[in-house]
Amino acid sequence: MADTKREIERKYESDESGLPDLTGVAGVVTVVDKGVAELDAVYYDTPDERLASAGITLRRRTGGDDAGWHLKFPVSSGVRDEIREPLSDAVPSALTGLLRSRVRDTDLVPLVRIRSSRDVRDLLDADGALLAEVGVDAVHAERLIGVPLGTQWSEIEVELADGGDPAFLDKVDKKLRKAGVRTSAAPSKLARALRETTPREADAAKGEPEKKAKGAKEPEEAKGGKGAKGAKGAEEAKAAEGAKAAKKGKAGGKRAPEPPRVAADHVLAYVGAQRDAIVGLDPAVRRDLPDSVHSMRVATRRLRSSLRSYAKVLDRTFTDPIGAELKWLAGELGVDRDQEVLTERLTAALDDLPSTLLVGPVRTRLRSWSQAGSSGSRRRLIAVLDGTRYLDLLNTLDALIAEPPLLKAAQGDPEKVLTKAVRREEGKVSTLVAQALDLPSGTDRDLAMHEARKKAKRARYAAEAAVDFDDRFKARVRASKSLQTLLGDHQDSVMAREALRDLASQAQGAGEISFTYGVLYGREERRAAEIEATLPDAYERWCTP
Repeated sequence: MADTKREIERKYESDESGLPDLTGVAGVVTVVDKGVAELDAVYYDTPDERLASAGITLRRRTGGDDAGWHLKFPVSSGVRDEIREPLSDAVPSALTGLLRSRVRDTDLVPLVRIRSSRDVRDLLDADGALLAEVGVDAVHAERLIGVPLGTQWSEIEVELADGGDPAFLDKVDKKLRKAGVRTSAAPSKLARALRETTPREADAAKGEPEKKAKGAKEPEEAKGGKGAKGAKGAEEAKAAEGAKAAKKGKAGGKRAPEPPRVAADHVLAYVGAQRDAIVGLDPAVRRDLPDSVHSMRVATRRLRSSLRSYAKVLDRTFTDPIGAELKWLAGELGVDRDQEVLTERLTAALDDLPSTLLVGPVRTRLRSWSQAGSSGSRRRLIAVLDGTRYLDLLNTLDALIAEPPLLKAAQGDPEKVLTKAVRREEGKVSTLVAQALDLPSGTDRDLAMHEARKKAKRARYAAEAAVDFDDRFKARVRASKSLQTLLGDHQDSVMAREALRDLASQAQGAGEISFTYGVLYGREERRAAEIEATLPDAYERWCTP
């Protein structure tokens, strides 16, 4: 198992004055000089820098007390999860797996080398406990592929001690700012190194004119060709453009409004967001982080649902096969999820029962039933994420977004196209709810309410895609979510009753008393009846949120 560390730090620009005196920071009693550490790190990425674009860093570092491979995932501003593996010549397989959704079949190559001389100080409290480590880094970075450019700078890095209070960094920040130290513009050393060793950016940083590639032609404007009269024409064109902008708003003031977007822009933005969620959650699922599997499953459902809801925008000839693969992935992600949810519900129900109603080894029976229903899907799920079918799906989603199969409505007015799609989905909900209300309690009504729940979820997702266009759709999202939740509670009760019948049958077969299962069944039956009684009012509220 790889070692994982939550890294909370802040970076600052540094000049020749070095580190200000930090003994005045509240809580700091001692500042201990730890000497200078020489660090040498090679950062790996794909040639097109997919990891860097996602704020992910992978490095092999020597020197210091944490030499090895470090993989960092962003959590929030200034917070990253660092996963460590021992030094080796090649990237450890434990880390390449975590990067597979982004890297796919592309090789990881050495991208940048960063060497730092780190002057370290430890900030200690009255008990001698570490509060934070402060380093003044003299950094030299060089690009290892493409044009071999280098850059150097100095920075201050303040890293919170493990388990420390993040508020302490605010105190250090206040002291540094008072001393004139400013926050770094780059979120990481790698980000700054990449920016300053990109040929065009490096020339701009040095104040040098951009070098023309050998054999490159002069632009028409510079030659006095079509569209302008030499350099003077170019300047006049810029002036005219500036005057036009000035009519819409003074420089530095309100920006000119962007041209209205078409329906496809909103649909593709939503589709892209769900694709990004799937890719981004992949490492969390592999690390078995809380709620990661459920969140990834929801993203696949959102994406599949939006492809169906906006079939007038994206051609179903192309999207239906994608939807089938998303359904497969959601199924793989949910192999054990439904069993876990059901077990949690029944466990909570047992906790609510008075001890006098607990007869027989009920908890043991429930535990055995839950374990028997679990397929041990953890290993299977990782195999799915490592498989070619899953990677092909990710590649297909990339292609869908890059070259979407647009239909005529894609170029239509967003208000008309999006509203029509949402109303169409909501119409399906209305039909099914009305059908359920006309049926007596029983299996047929249960099935109708379950179908209504699925359609309410799809209506909700369709409205989510339209929120970016018009905030008024937020009300439809809330309304559909509320109705979906009510119908979901009912379906959970249906599934719980089926499970309780199964448990009671197993208990009787083992010679155990099934009384408690009957009590729980009756409670679930009553809960379902209460939901059914509130459905008419809930449906009316959904119709007029």
